[in-house]
Amino acid sequence: MQLLAQDKQTQGYRIEGDEVIFTFDKRDYKEATHGELQYRKSLTKEELIIEKIAVAGEFNDWANNQWIMKQLDENRYEFRKKITDFTDEFSWEFKFVINEKYWAEPEGNIRNLSEAKNRHGKNLHVYNLKMYSAYISEDGNTSFYLKGHEHAEKVVLSGSFNKWDESLFEMKKTQQGWHVTLQLKPGVYEYKFIVDGRWIHDEANTHKTPNEFGEYNSVVEVKAYHTFKLRGFINAKTVLLTGSFNDWSEEGFEMIKTPYGWKYTVQLSGGKHLYKFIVDGEWIVDPSNPVKEYDGAGNINSVCMVR
Repeated sequence: MQLLAQDKQTQGYRIEGDEVIFTFDKRDYKEATHGELQYRKSLTKEELIIEKIAVAGEFNDWANNQWIMKQLDENRYEFRKKITDFTDEFSWEFKFVINEKYWAEPEGNIRNLSEAKNRHGKNLHVYNLKMYSAYISEDGNTSFYLKGHEHAEKVVLSGSFNKWDESLFEMKKTQQGWHVTLQLKPGVYEYKFIVDGRWIHDEANTHKTPNEFGEYNSVVEVKAYHTFKLRGFINAKTVLLTGSFNDWSEEGFEMIKTPYGWKYTVQLSGGKHLYKFIVDGEWIVDPSNPVKEYDGAGNINSVCMVR
């Protein structure tokens, strides 16, 4: 099977499961920026003899020798990272560094000039790729539908999850209207549809908020399942889960007994959540979780982060 250069729209990375896979195909790179002298030049065949290529970006302080890519064949390189290794930012700028000398980017992306600074405070003045933690996936966790507009030529989903990009998430036409499914991190997002250049909110979604244009943005909250576990306490009669997510209810969520102790699964929004267990009426922190926090009233609570 012939290997093809990566699609320009997603050039530079792809997301598979819980991994971000950075991809570099030297057939896509005709020019680069000299890292020290800050001028742009055509790359010769000799300069494309790669001894080392690294991924550098906002997520690793633009280090040019840390995230070293693995060579797959004569032309292709890749570097894998878990999505959970990144921060909660919705997007990051990045580029590839060839032999610690040239900052390279695909031809299709050279309009996005960046004024980012490297780890030494020096302006990079380089063109960067853009990577979004939100992405289109048939198996994604959040679906968006727009009914009608059957005569529209193009409908795009835009929102806070992609910094209101006007072209990235193009929707597919269906018999009922338009549809796209995204994989999103837990959180609260604002969004709108762009129908042939006209911005409209989601009339089917009653959850909306005013924007700076005197109109409305639709709002969607994405939650994730999280399982709390308490090991031991096998002889307890009742164990409850309580926390900031259920207003510290003393009735709590009744946990299920397991061979190792107790567990309870709940949907949580993104961010920090405080919690405790109530074991036969006694409130305790999670003995298996070293992350704790004072609440200002003299109490100590366990902390759970959902990303």
